[in-house]
Amino acid sequence: MVKKNKTTIKDIANVLNISAAAVSKALHNDSRISEKTKKAVRQVAKNLNYQPNHLASALRSGKSKLVGVIVPKTNSNFFSATIHNIEEVLNEEGYNIIITQSNESFEKECKNIDALLYTQVDGIIASMANETVNLEFYEKIKAAGIPLITFDRGENDLNVDYIGIDDYNSSHIIVNHLVEQGCQRIAHIGGFKRTRIFNNRIRGYIDALKKHNLPLDEELLIESDLTVKDGRKKMEQLLALDNRPDAVYVAGDYAALGALQVLQEKEVKIPDEIALVGFGDEPFSAMVTPSITSVNQHSYKIGRIAAETFLEYAKKPKIEQSLNKIILDSDLIIRASSLKKK
Repeated sequence: MVKKNKTTIKDIANVLNISAAAVSKALHNDSRISEKTKKAVRQVAKNLNYQPNHLASALRSGKSKLVGVIVPKTNSNFFSATIHNIEEVLNEEGYNIIITQSNESFEKECKNIDALLYTQVDGIIASMANETVNLEFYEKIKAAGIPLITFDRGENDLNVDYIGIDDYNSSHIIVNHLVEQGCQRIAHIGGFKRTRIFNNRIRGYIDALKKHNLPLDEELLIESDLTVKDGRKKMEQLLALDNRPDAVYVAGDYAALGALQVLQEKEVKIPDEIALVGFGDEPFSAMVTPSITSVNQHSYKIGRIAAETFLEYAKKPKIEQSLNKIILDSDLIIRASSLKKK
């Protein structure tokens, strides 16, 4: 089978009997080229299925008009909504985005960064994988002079812009709500302490217990990968205790869903026997029965602010990043799973 060569600007120029430079200018809507020629060039380009070489263009101009976005997963409403809003803002300014997901893998995240750097992206907006502790690959982005904006999950040691919610205070809001509902033995299925946002939620949980003069029981504080499967496993672990909790605060809605399933299978009354609170306000949280109380993370604002922050750097001739932290207040969406007192 003969491999078909990719159409080039020279091929278009040969058909129209004009210079390759004139074709390039026409494709870039240069005012020095007549509308008649531009129309002819576009038509021939379409007929020949011409695809512009963005990498070559980036090497020539120093601008690819591409922005890389790295997220742990795209099947989360928070991350998909954040991506949507990043793209909406950047598209208005002529940028396209390249979406990569790490699937919570440090190794995959490193490969994603290398691929984006090779593609000559103009900037990278990232939320780190759960496994990421070594920041060497993120330092490579900074060393290349490319703007790096982190959101939701980012580390202060990078000294780059960060946008997220107040995870520490979110835990206080949740514990306050559960105490108001009469709960006294509150468990926390958290993420891993090595990840800053989950560490902040754990610290907030511990300090909120102290504020209400509630003892910290180590067997009620459990780290998790926050999947549905692990949410089920950790809930079963809590139910096996001699002294069960009367409330469970879960640091992610998917794990909260797993916990809910186990509670229902064990015929535990929710919230009368055990109240349940999740985190992330995934759409299913409002649809299940009982509906799950959860924290809204403001994906709309975070996505737009992250994109606008990149655009500010794109206007500057030289990138000099500093640690600009934008921390948004979180909202607790109270639903049936934790509402004992009406």
